[in-house]
Amino acid sequence: MSRRGRSRVHKTLVQVGAVSLLALVAWVLWEGLVVYLQFEGRHWDQPARVYASPLELYAGRRLSQQELVDALSALGYRQADGGDVTGPSWWRQGSAVRLRTRAFRFWDGEQPAITAQVDFDGNGIRRLRTADGGELPILRLDPLEIGSIFPSHGEDRLTLGPDDIPDELRRALVAVEDRKFYSHHGIDFSAILRALWVNLRAGEVRQGGSTLSQQLVKNYFLDSRRTLGRKIREAVMAVWLEALYDKEEIFTAYVNEVYLGQDGRRAIHGFGLGSRFYFGRPLAELELHEQAMLVALVRGPSYYNPWRHADRVRERRDLVLRRLVEENLVDAGIADRSMTRPLGVLAAGFRAGYHPAFLDLVRRQLAEDYDEDDLTSVGLRVFTTLDPAVQRATEEAVSNGVRQLSEGNAARVDMQGAAVVSQLQTGEVLAVVGGRDTGFDGFNRALEAARPIGSLVKPAVYLAAIERGDFTFASRVPDEPVEVPLPDGSVWKPGNFSGETHGQVTLARALAESLNLATVNLGLEIGVDRVAAVLQRLGAKDRVPSYPSILLGALEMTPFEVAGIYTTFASGGFRSSPRAVREVVDAAGQPVGRYPIQVQQAFAPGDVYQLNRALMLVMERGTGRSAASRLPTGMVTAGKTGTSDEFRDSWFTGFGGDNLTVVWLGNDDNTPVNLSGGRGALRIWADIMARLGGSDFPALPADGMVDAWVDYDTGELAARDCGDVVLIGLPGDARLPVKAGCGIDKRSLGDTVMDWLKRLTN
Repeated sequence: MSRRGRSRVHKTLVQVGAVSLLALVAWVLWEGLVVYLQFEGRHWDQPARVYASPLELYAGRRLSQQELVDALSALGYRQADGGDVTGPSWWRQGSAVRLRTRAFRFWDGEQPAITAQVDFDGNGIRRLRTADGGELPILRLDPLEIGSIFPSHGEDRLTLGPDDIPDELRRALVAVEDRKFYSHHGIDFSAILRALWVNLRAGEVRQGGSTLSQQLVKNYFLDSRRTLGRKIREAVMAVWLEALYDKEEIFTAYVNEVYLGQDGRRAIHGFGLGSRFYFGRPLAELELHEQAMLVALVRGPSYYNPWRHADRVRERRDLVLRRLVEENLVDAGIADRSMTRPLGVLAAGFRAGYHPAFLDLVRRQLAEDYDEDDLTSVGLRVFTTLDPAVQRATEEAVSNGVRQLSEGNAARVDMQGAAVVSQLQTGEVLAVVGGRDTGFDGFNRALEAARPIGSLVKPAVYLAAIERGDFTFASRVPDEPVEVPLPDGSVWKPGNFSGETHGQVTLARALAESLNLATVNLGLEIGVDRVAAVLQRLGAKDRVPSYPSILLGALEMTPFEVAGIYTTFASGGFRSSPRAVREVVDAAGQPVGRYPIQVQQAFAPGDVYQLNRALMLVMERGTGRSAASRLPTGMVTAGKTGTSDEFRDSWFTGFGGDNLTVVWLGNDDNTPVNLSGGRGALRIWADIMARLGGSDFPALPADGMVDAWVDYDTGELAARDCGDVVLIGLPGDARLPVKAGCGIDKRSLGDTVMDWLKRLTN
């Protein structure tokens, strides 16, 4: 090649080299800009945290010692002997429980941690005292976290600040993952060479050479592909990260970003959430062996899954502890004792407070006031009405009941169940179960399964008649065949469940025994339009058509809708929409949304009182009477069975004590389960109510109402010991025919009752 040719080649190479160098410099600068723009401010999406209703302790509360211990255990309190455990803990002292509470910031302010003693007797809490023996009027425990509302990409985390990271965790992470963290500038070449040597000798990858900064870059900026190009970008960005930010910022970001496991669709990121997920307690409350286990997971949460590979993660945990001893960061005796401790993780599949069906309801109610970004990114804290004890009891009753009813029956192999429990007077939702697999986060039958409600509609028919003013539950209607011409030319011919007819029957008997023909005859007499209007006032979500078939429940509702309607009965005619959210506060603890109880009078209390007295008869001698064998002896309740055509749906709704409960059973494909409401849903309802205990339904007469004994068949006024009689509610000025031979005159009912009371008190 001539000299001129060589000169041109040299010049070209220089130009190419210069351009390449400029491109390399530009690329490196660009990566630095990417690091700065994305990392500055270090904003993570902070999902809304959702909490159950806090347990409040006070003298006179019906709560056993074991129930309190169970609640404390679910909150992650540790059992102690009074001196060997710090932080939230409890210990028994005879009939008392002493406890150290956890500080918590509620919607109404900060509640500090205190030590208290709870004294019990056979009726519940007898006395509440402070550590020095002073009287304590009330003690509110920190609420159980029941979930979070995380974004669609699935990442969930509890963000920690520098002061929230325990020193032991800092030392363990640096000792195991990056011993030169505080001296390198993003890349540790000696660690890379050491890892290369170890891996070559082992013939497999046993050790990594990435610094904490590189790991953070990989998790925060890059994907998980193992390519040379990605590794080069990781190294360059790690150097930029170290150049732009100090070690404390990088370390804190790492602690919040690192991936520590998977919970279904939810990815567990950061040590704050990892602590809650694996141990059920805040990071600051973990002991050394527990923190060491979390550090062990960093190398591979799936490979070191403590529930699937306990021996594997225990070996890795012990390696972490030995490394701390080698680095003179922990005393050898302390490490040895820590290595003898069990892993201490929650039981496999157990998540205290994990109730997906209830959380689904919370999401739906919040969505009415907040957009998706607010719920998934700004750190809202949502306080709900869920009662953990009620929720657990309901889940157990539904799961066990569906299993027992399904055994040995081909029609019920895939039978599902749903339940809603609410507070009797306010409609606050205490528990929601969406299916037989109570931990399944999927189709929520309590909120989404709109099914024919059958005879659950009948109380609305009878309330419409009572409200008209010319019927009482002593009135009689014909339980006789009826034919109803329909617009399409067909004729509707309803019949009783038994196939029998009973002539003239009282409204009390017709509702108690769920007589179809009597109900249809009554509904036709007062007008189907009137019944449809009553259903709308009760809270039916969709428009109720004025078809005669609605008199027997030919309309579809979800268990949640049914709960809303029956709340109006249970509360004496006052309508309140069931609510699951009480308060919402922002990340700083400032209230941003309040959900007060909204109540409006929908029906006259006297009319509803008469209905509720009749619903009590359902339980005493009607279709709900079999519940008595499952309920506490003598417990007074009110309720109604429901069965759809061909036994496709089994319903029961009832109330007693402080709670209203709705139970539904059926197949998702709408095939028959061959269970009436009394043979299926009633059993599970009774189990729930028995587990919850509580007092009787408070059936106190409304103003102008009186209770009276009447003959069950004729409706005539009678004495309590005069034949087949039942107790019903009636207006005080009602005039009824008197049953012969009972020694009662024909004055107004109110005067007669007053005479009875005078005789009883003299």
